[in-house]
Amino acid sequence: MSEPQNTPRQISLPLVLAIGLAAGVLIGVSFNSSSVPGYSSGDDVQKLKEVLGLIREEYVDTTKTDVLVDEAIQHMLEKLDPHSSYIPISQRTEANEDLQGNFEGIGIEFNIFHDTLVVVTALSGGPSEAVGLQPGDKIDKVGDKEIANVGLTNSQVMKLLKGPKGTEAKIEVIRKNHRDRLKYSIIRDRIPQHSLDVAYMLDAGTGYIKINRFSQTTFDEYQEAMIKLKKLGMSRLVLDLQGNPGGYMNQAIDLADEFLSQGKKIVFTNGKDKKFNSDAMSTEKGGFETGDLIVLVNEGSASASEILAGALQDNDRALVVGRRSFGKGLVQSPFDLSDGSELRLTISRYYTPSGRSIQKPYGDMEEYSKDMLKRYKHGEFFNADSIKFNDSLKYHTLNGRTVYGGGGIMPDYFVPLDTTQNSRYLNELYISNSMQEYTFKYAEQHKQELNAMGFEKYYLQFVVSDAMLEQLVRTGEGNKVKADRADLARHKRDFQVNVKAQVARKIWGNDGFYPVYNENNEVLQQAMKLFDRIPTLSRSKM
Repeated sequence: MSEPQNTPRQISLPLVLAIGLAAGVLIGVSFNSSSVPGYSSGDDVQKLKEVLGLIREEYVDTTKTDVLVDEAIQHMLEKLDPHSSYIPISQRTEANEDLQGNFEGIGIEFNIFHDTLVVVTALSGGPSEAVGLQPGDKIDKVGDKEIANVGLTNSQVMKLLKGPKGTEAKIEVIRKNHRDRLKYSIIRDRIPQHSLDVAYMLDAGTGYIKINRFSQTTFDEYQEAMIKLKKLGMSRLVLDLQGNPGGYMNQAIDLADEFLSQGKKIVFTNGKDKKFNSDAMSTEKGGFETGDLIVLVNEGSASASEILAGALQDNDRALVVGRRSFGKGLVQSPFDLSDGSELRLTISRYYTPSGRSIQKPYGDMEEYSKDMLKRYKHGEFFNADSIKFNDSLKYHTLNGRTVYGGGGIMPDYFVPLDTTQNSRYLNELYISNSMQEYTFKYAEQHKQELNAMGFEKYYLQFVVSDAMLEQLVRTGEGNKVKADRADLARHKRDFQVNVKAQVARKIWGNDGFYPVYNENNEVLQQAMKLFDRIPTLSRSKM
């Protein structure tokens, strides 16, 4: 099973403001907290035990001390830094799924239209595909539970359909042109999740790879993508890390190693405990050490994304294009607690090869959480000159170019946010699920002719008509979104690109979506004009 995939345009201005607190870089090692020196000793620990005991025995009302402990842990961590976190046992599986690169369930991508659970696609090779579940199927019963017209949410669907490998999910389905309900018994299995969204050729010699996070499978996915692109004639590459919040440090290191010749520093870490200190150096195994390389970043690129971008920038290996990255330079390690919950504790800081810490200040947690909004209001997303760096945080790349620490990776070439694409009405159509509903129905109704057309012809010739846009408007009205034809007229091309991209996704997946959607990716469009600037990386100033 998979969450429904939404375009990045769904999350437009005021931007991805919440990404900061979720972003993280993890080392892929778990520790047992009971083995940590000092874990259960000291007057402070004894005091906590005494307070809990008094609450349990003497407090006027019955209390759940386990809830109090969870809240106390969370409050303690809030006093440390923005990225140390506590994950209760009830949330641990879900919290780790994205980074593990797989989960266990029935293997569908779904959406909810008018309180009805609709199958968007049965994932290739999954158990739902094996039993014959089809796009457009409406699941109205799971086990003994009727789920139609009950205000269904995505999280409720997940709880119903996810489960351990080998367990059974009984569902009933309403299918178009079938009078009776169809009954399926689906044995849950492990379902892979991809951290690499797409890999395709932008032109005859330029490959494009977009990575959405750094999971346990990212490097393997990258290698498969590179084999594909090299067979298609790729000689230069655009690596898109926009909106990538991070993940496992080792995956970012392995990826950097692919682009750097032997003996180059990638990243180093320093912690209070020397066992968390490390230096990562490139090896001789790199598969793309000489081809022209451009890396795309923005305010949503964090932690492991910044490790990779920083390593390539400091070694003058790639041109970094976009907007200043998030600024997260802390490393967390997962510690297993005795009840099965997990503590992700900051154990070190990481530094780029030049010695930069890109961690932005976090003394005031409230201010930290508002940093993206402050950047937006200050004009940083629109003008590089609005960004002020402290000269005391000045560093130099391998070939002498000036770079700065203390607040993210500043790109070599700044691309302002294109506010002309920010349509309030379009955002409302996404948030209300109207865009997804309309494009899904259109794709289902025209599936045969679209498949016969093929993606190449669709990409070059298909035009989203005014009649299609009017149907989108009516779908929105059916979902209580007031029509705004003036906004539609102002942003007509943006609407057309989004509709065309979403229809393509329903037929050809991400391989269809991104080539269309990237026509509106201003950072990518600018990057394609900058390959001639790559030789200047060897100079002291760009």
